[in-house]
Amino acid sequence: MSVSSGQSRKVNVLVVDDEHVVADSLAWILNSVGFNTSSVYSGRDAINHAVVNPIDILVSDVVMDGMTGIDAAIEICKLLPSCKVLLFSGNIGTSDILKEAHEQGHDFDILAKPVHPSVIINRLHAMTP
Repeated sequence: MSVSSGQSRKVNVLVVDDEHVVADSLAWILNSVGFNTSSVYSGRDAINHAVVNPIDILVSDVVMDGMTGIDAAIEICKLLPSCKVLLFSGNIGTSDILKEAHEQGHDFDILAKPVHPSVIINRLHAMTP
């Protein structure tokens, strides 16, 4: 996978956050640096999107109404085992949710909100071969 165009294809990234401005802004930033990025606003929408448009990396908020980003990540990784996951959260209760996922065999990378886009970009570059 490559971020740049040319012989290799762009890396498909899905950004998920129930705050539309956050999801759309981050998707725009990632597109501007060469990722092929889409945004959705719920865990359920993330799963539906990934079924139709397979993704390489999921970037998701953790705490959202309905379905957590962790639950969405688990379902997406079942559908797309090679999908990498980067989570971000500003909620203190996230550690309990992450611990439960870890006990189920899922080890996701997480960043604390607020996070500067350059940190996310650097982390995504590190996740792509």
